[in-house]
Amino acid sequence: MNTFEYLQSIIRQRRSIKPADMNGSIIDESQLRELFELADWAPTHGRTEPWRFIVYGAEAKKQFCLDHAALYQANTSEEKFNQGKFEKLQQQGDTLSHIVIAYMKRTTGHTIPPIEETAATAAAIENFLLGAAALGIAALWSTGGMTHHPSMKEYLGLGDEDLVLGLLMLGYSDKPAVAGKRNIPVEQKVVWK
Repeated sequence: MNTFEYLQSIIRQRRSIKPADMNGSIIDESQLRELFELADWAPTHGRTEPWRFIVYGAEAKKQFCLDHAALYQANTSEEKFNQGKFEKLQQQGDTLSHIVIAYMKRTTGHTIPPIEETAATAAAIENFLLGAAALGIAALWSTGGMTHHPSMKEYLGLGDEDLVLGLLMLGYSDKPAVAGKRNIPVEQKVVWK
């Protein structure tokens, strides 16, 4: 298998694995460090390297889940509050190894448009996820709960122009990956001139 075929295999086999399908086994910290090294090679206009990660493992992960649920409760009206969602947020980390918050740290001076720094951070996340797939680590890029709510940025101590792109739920799964599919053929997404 040549390099392209190997990369193609990893990309096509990567799947989003929900926390409920993870088994609680712990990822070795050295592997996480390797994944952050991969993330750090994302394309970046002006070399601003705006991607940032906050890693929650062990007890910190449990506390984050409780805090996340509390943010949901404090910022949701009584008529929209869902007890099941609240409890799910509280217990979300029970089967995970780690939760990683991925965010874009806006560059001081604003010479690079925000969309480019957001895209660079998304590319860093994809590098991370592809590396995780290659290592057999189950992952879900989640934007649920309070991920995009201003209270999450405040909780994390982020600046006004920083942007949370998601929670990376990480662990291992005993379940076989489901077959991948695309809903729209690639031929309908590409125009040749």
